[in-house]
Amino acid sequence: MIKPHIHIKYNKIYDYINIIQEEKFNLEIYFNSDVLDKIKVEDIEKLRKNLNYEPSLSFHAPFMDLSPGAVDSRIREITLERFNQVFDIAEILNPVSIVFHSGYEKWKYAFKVEVWLEASIKTWERILPRAEKLKTKIAVENIFEEDPDNLKMLMKYFSSPYFGICFDTGHFNLFSKKNIEEWLSSLNDYIIEIHLHDNNKNFDEHLSIGSGCFDFEKFFQLLKKKECIYTIEAHNPEHVLKSIKRLNNLIK
Repeated sequence: MIKPHIHIKYNKIYDYINIIQEEKFNLEIYFNSDVLDKIKVEDIEKLRKNLNYEPSLSFHAPFMDLSPGAVDSRIREITLERFNQVFDIAEILNPVSIVFHSGYEKWKYAFKVEVWLEASIKTWERILPRAEKLKTKIAVENIFEEDPDNLKMLMKYFSSPYFGICFDTGHFNLFSKKNIEEWLSSLNDYIIEIHLHDNNKNFDEHLSIGSGCFDFEKFFQLLKKKECIYTIEAHNPEHVLKSIKRLNNLIK
């Protein structure tokens, strides 16, 4: 039976702490920039005490306005500052992975993927040693990518066991112009985490598994019981519980 991570915003944890403790959920905790400005060491210690059943943890880093592939070096510095704040928390809670958005948009970079790649390398070269020291994996997530090419370029450059891909089913369903076979053929060796949620190709709805039009049965057949972190990104408790049930029916 798969015991997935459940995505939750840090500032929502105590709203659901009873079901979290009762179900002994593994968690992917999202720290946005506002939280990073206010959180204190004692808050993190309090959280660790409330998660006394020792769950497997992963983190999701902030992404709004940030850009690891920014051409402007000052934007990259701000991005790195935020990323390092997340790693400060990781020093205490020891997550197995931290998810970061890729920041690539073909229109923004005028189709010049090499410009994004060069700037991205400068960012990840500075943060990867910290991940390796903590033995926490960096998972770069597909967002607006229409194909896997830019992500594969980034993975091939670093070729580190602590640097991989978080494949997001919902974002693939919305934005990809290539089929799932092509994505997995290109990135399967690098996938260390999977974000599981659904939509109907109109909006990033974050529905439960099977409540939209993404073909999960085909997806899991292609994955062949891949060993990685499975993270449910449905955005309400009902959809989370549905997704857990459906996930375990799909992976047999």
